[in-house]
Amino acid sequence: MAKKRVLFISSEIEPYLSESEMANIGRYLPQGIQEKGKEIRTFMPRFGCINERRNQLHEVIRLSGMNLIINDTDHPLIIKVASIQAARMQIYFIDNEDYFQRKHMVADDDGRFFEDNDERAIFFARGVFETVKKLRWSPDLIYCQGWFTSLVPLMLKKEYADDLIFAHSKVVYATSNDEFEGNLDRDFHRKLLSENIMPEDLPHVEEPTHANITKLAFNYSDGIIFNTQNLSPDLREYAVKSGKPVLEGFSQENYIDPFSDFFDLVLQS
Repeated sequence: MAKKRVLFISSEIEPYLSESEMANIGRYLPQGIQEKGKEIRTFMPRFGCINERRNQLHEVIRLSGMNLIINDTDHPLIIKVASIQAARMQIYFIDNEDYFQRKHMVADDDGRFFEDNDERAIFFARGVFETVKKLRWSPDLIYCQGWFTSLVPLMLKKEYADDLIFAHSKVVYATSNDEFEGNLDRDFHRKLLSENIMPEDLPHVEEPTHANITKLAFNYSDGIIFNTQNLSPDLREYAVKSGKPVLEGFSQENYIDPFSDFFDLVLQS
């Protein structure tokens, strides 16, 4: 029997970004799932605060060079890769000069949220899908964590639903302690529209708060993980009412087995 394939998409992964619960899971969960016999690929944004020389990132020319159109503007997609030798893992980085060269992740020195974070998240999600297509690697399950990945479930079920690479893919979305205040750009919902994504596919996000884009991710997920110490009662209720499988209550020190079992549950559903 062929190995099941799991695609990991994370906003943060150690050692490329400072230690956080999300970065820890981004680093060790793929390794643990690989050691359980599954095939993996792992993606993250190439935020400008990542030291390319120290971490030995290099561009993958055969995967780079495509343009993605965001808000009627072309943005070149650059793919870089680095290896975590101890884990026998490669990490793919989605890069672009307009969106990912600044020296911070989602806010400036004064803590002000970048005005184009909505476009950066759109570019990142599309960039992952287009790169996986170029790799000709069909994932059975996609795991994504952090609000920056919250468009992945929508794009899987709408934008890429007819693509043979993703025809049988399931998706699990995990919440993280990365809530932001305020809203994304007020035209966010318009920028998401395409031949396959219609206004009726985007409930909530005319007011693109953190809670509302999380609900959008829940809508299109096949499973939901509460990897958040302080998830709001509203989001908890929304997820539970969806009737989808939900994982919570695991230990932050021992999450690989519960996640692995949950992945198998979603794959079998």
